[in-house]
Amino acid sequence: MNKSKNNNLLHKLLFAVIIVCSLHSYSQNTFISGMNNMKWEKVMPGVWKASFGTSGLNPLEYSNPPKTASILELGDTPFPFAKASTFYQLTPERAIIRMPLDPLEKIYGLGLEFEGVNRRGGVYTLKVDHYGGVKGYTHAPVPFYVSSKGYGVLINTSKRLKIHVGVGNRKDSKIPDPIDRTTGENWSAQPLSDAIEASIHGDGLEIYVFTGNTSLEVVQRYNLFCGGGTLPPKWGLGFWHRMHTTSTADDVLKEISDFKKYNFPIDVLGLEPGWQSFAYPCSFDWDSTRFPNPEKFVKTLSDDGIKVNLWENPYVAPSSTMFKDIKPYTGSHTVWLGEVPDYTIPEAQKILLNHHQKNHLDIGISGYKFDEVDGYDSWLWPDHATFPSGNDAVEIRQLYGQMIQKIFGDHFKKQNKRTYGLVRASYIGASSSPFVIYSDYYGHKGYVTALVNSSISGLQWTPEIRSAKSAEEWVRRFQTVCFSPMMLLNAWASKTKPWSFPEVTNIVRDNIKLRKDLLPYLYTAFYKYHQKGIPPFRAMVLESGFDAKELIIGGKLDGETNPYEEQKRMEVTDQYMMGSYILVAPVFTGETARKVVLPKGNWYDFYTGAFVGNGKTITIKTKLEQIPLFVKDGGIIPMVSSKKLKNTDKTSLEVRHYGTKENTFELYNDDGKTFNYENGDYSLLELKVSKKNNGKLQGQSKFVNNSKYSYGKVNWRWMSNETQNRQ
Repeated sequence: MNKSKNNNLLHKLLFAVIIVCSLHSYSQNTFISGMNNMKWEKVMPGVWKASFGTSGLNPLEYSNPPKTASILELGDTPFPFAKASTFYQLTPERAIIRMPLDPLEKIYGLGLEFEGVNRRGGVYTLKVDHYGGVKGYTHAPVPFYVSSKGYGVLINTSKRLKIHVGVGNRKDSKIPDPIDRTTGENWSAQPLSDAIEASIHGDGLEIYVFTGNTSLEVVQRYNLFCGGGTLPPKWGLGFWHRMHTTSTADDVLKEISDFKKYNFPIDVLGLEPGWQSFAYPCSFDWDSTRFPNPEKFVKTLSDDGIKVNLWENPYVAPSSTMFKDIKPYTGSHTVWLGEVPDYTIPEAQKILLNHHQKNHLDIGISGYKFDEVDGYDSWLWPDHATFPSGNDAVEIRQLYGQMIQKIFGDHFKKQNKRTYGLVRASYIGASSSPFVIYSDYYGHKGYVTALVNSSISGLQWTPEIRSAKSAEEWVRRFQTVCFSPMMLLNAWASKTKPWSFPEVTNIVRDNIKLRKDLLPYLYTAFYKYHQKGIPPFRAMVLESGFDAKELIIGGKLDGETNPYEEQKRMEVTDQYMMGSYILVAPVFTGETARKVVLPKGNWYDFYTGAFVGNGKTITIKTKLEQIPLFVKDGGIIPMVSSKKLKNTDKTSLEVRHYGTKENTFELYNDDGKTFNYENGDYSLLELKVSKKNNGKLQGQSKFVNNSKYSYGKVNWRWMSNETQNRQ
């Protein structure tokens, strides 16, 4: 062996020893100059808190109280790292924290992002804003991250947080010695870091640590700490369609007639800004020319089984009938020349709710779409604006979307009515809010990535449909939105309808029908979100048995295009779980085949029941009419059946079983519109699959509390057996 090869081997051995030594040192008691150790207090099983200094508005006040009983059911888990390795520091301008980070640790979360899932190696300025080029500028920059080691950290602040995720090293960190770039084979433009550091302009911070046996348990505990997940009304999980902003009452009725003609039932109809007498800023009053009789209009749609959702932004026009009352509670600056209410003041909230109750809710409006609560700086109030409460303008902007969700969510609940709506900005503790985030961003792959990573931060996101350049794209976008928290067509600007591409109209209709048929399964998934904190749509990194290894590409030195040998991380961001058993793998325009990464365990094709693989990456041929769906072994999928029961309007229930495993599924149902379920007014139907003595599967069903909310007769369907019989 020559000298050069010996030197290369020595370099590799030394690098391996350094990594091993580093792994050991991370768990040791370390000293970081100029910083103090955090003092941790256990607040409930698996949840610890540390704080220092003073902080401003508390974001957790805009979530619901913790679901303590459900947290107790998760059991207790130990603190995830040495407490002596957590630090804080106060400087004249900043509050700073430092949390430990192992060399091989992956970090997920930090809110809604359209690129990637693993946040390690990034620097993020977490600012509520339109999605832009700055990492962390997004509609919901939640300062909560989850580690691949099974813990999560919430930095509970209403300030703008800047966080360095494994980027930058203090001079007294436990890190390897530097490597010479000229001669060192393993030189990196971004050296390995042993910490996550974050800071705000402020006088203190509050930090929570959440633990669990799995990453999913960590997310569950965080969601439950913030009040659990929302349980939407059933109509909210149906088909949504939004009208053109200039539409009149007659236009709406004609539109509904057209949808009926093409057999596309509407569950929720959204009115864009023009329903008001003035918009941008808003009057919140009905336009008397377009909607001369709002009460009659809303009742007509209600009698047809259609809910009405109203678009608003929160900035009050001088012509509004609530302007005079709200003006004393507004800030120093305007937005679109409308006044900005300070909703940290209870009296301002009362004025807002009274106006909406009288003019909207009393006549049957089901909910709202709250726009323009995110940014740009050139639109919203400046950081130096002042508000009558004395609260900081930066903090109010960071929390504004979350405040509005809380105000209206609580108001609907007081009336024992569930709502479901849309919002452009969200923040800490959003899981219990009955709102879904949307955006002007329209990249299809980014939409799916956002759906994936939002689940890690207690958020819901809709990849709404606005337009398409081809029939194929129209179908692919429709399929994605049918498998998301809100099935929303928001194509009022493009005027595209579900039937605008005639060659695929039937395919679009069939995909909407499939979503509606899956309501029993999906509604139960939301119940688990509400009761157990399990996101109904969630990232694969939260799924047991999923291999989250990443492919690193690039890193080749090029003096012109890549002078620092930077690498790119390739992650699985184009598939996700829906409910307990279904893996969704959307297809994008032009793809005739796609790869699907299957977690460990047997998986089966949703449509045929055929076995497709176990813990491996498969390549499938795509079909335009189908979004690829896969079901894990033992999966029980309750669906609305096309078979009608005799002498009743009820349909029967088709319960599909996949694979060979025995299993039990508790199917949840209630009245679908009130909060009576909180007092025990709901049904749980146990669907049990077991093996007979001869090894064949059999299905049984029984109600475990009451049968008041029955979907109808249960018809079992053995999907994998059907496949074998066909073969």
